[in-house]
Amino acid sequence: MEVTTLSFSNIHEHGALFSNVLRARHENFITRNQWDLPQADGMEFDQYDTPASRWVAVHYNGQVMAGVRLTPTTHRCGIYSYMIKDAQDGLLETIPTNLLWETAPIGPHIWESSRVFVSRHVPARERMIVQMKLGCEMVNAAREVGATSLLGIVPDASRRLSRRFGIVCDPAGPIMDFDGVDCVCVNIALATKMH
Repeated sequence: MEVTTLSFSNIHEHGALFSNVLRARHENFITRNQWDLPQADGMEFDQYDTPASRWVAVHYNGQVMAGVRLTPTTHRCGIYSYMIKDAQDGLLETIPTNLLWETAPIGPHIWESSRVFVSRHVPARERMIVQMKLGCEMVNAAREVGATSLLGIVPDASRRLSRRFGIVCDPAGPIMDFDGVDCVCVNIALATKMH
């Protein structure tokens, strides 16, 4: 099992891994969750998959087992910045505007974590290991770009799971129903994990 952080600078070094991440996202978010998202050639993508982002993948023998996208809160592409801020600003129809208690932050030290998934093909006995590898590499990749904080939307139940491997997700907004799943915006402080 390998863990790789992809960027537009190193994407060419990893063969089909990036397109496999987008295919795995398609299977998870479009096929399984039935979300209406942009897609092409069996890959899911959106306006936040830009050269400014990073993608963390847990993979084995070409199969993507889990992934997450990291996007700087300072980045802009046309009218878009990052998903949580754009939702709060009313630019996204599928995410409520009241997802945060405060104004969405912008700063070079704050990155957004989005499109987090673990493939349904990961056996139950391996899920915890895959989640731990994904979480640890997410923290490492964020620190590598200078982040001291991550902002993301997670299922409320996963906040407790994340604590088991040292990631503390502090609520940054109310619990909301996303397709029958209680989700919440969270802050993940990386400063305490910087040593």
